[in-house]
Amino acid sequence: MTVVGSGGVAIKKIHRTKKFEKDFKKLSSHYKELFANKLRDLLKNPRPPGLKFEKLKGYRRPDIFTIHLDGNYKASFEIEGDMVIFRTVGPHDKIDRSP
Repeated sequence: MTVVGSGGVAIKKIHRTKKFEKDFKKLSSHYKELFANKLRDLLKNPRPPGLKFEKLKGYRRPDIFTIHLDGNYKASFEIEGDMVIFRTVGPHDKIDRSP
């Protein structure tokens, strides 16, 4: 991981799992656009203000993180080196049950 600022990483690669792709296709165009905006923010600064970047408790090897698209939807991902692996995207409750 490349250190950026206070504890952040420089993200250079993005991978989307098949589960993420399947869930992403189900999203409305509104949420797809929100995700694109949040992804752009994440690439600029791994911990931008307002992104609500969180590490989920109880998940290790791999550590799982989430970002909020809005108050109801979020996306989960892992970080491997300089690559983000998006796992799933959807309603808050769904992500908390199965990130």
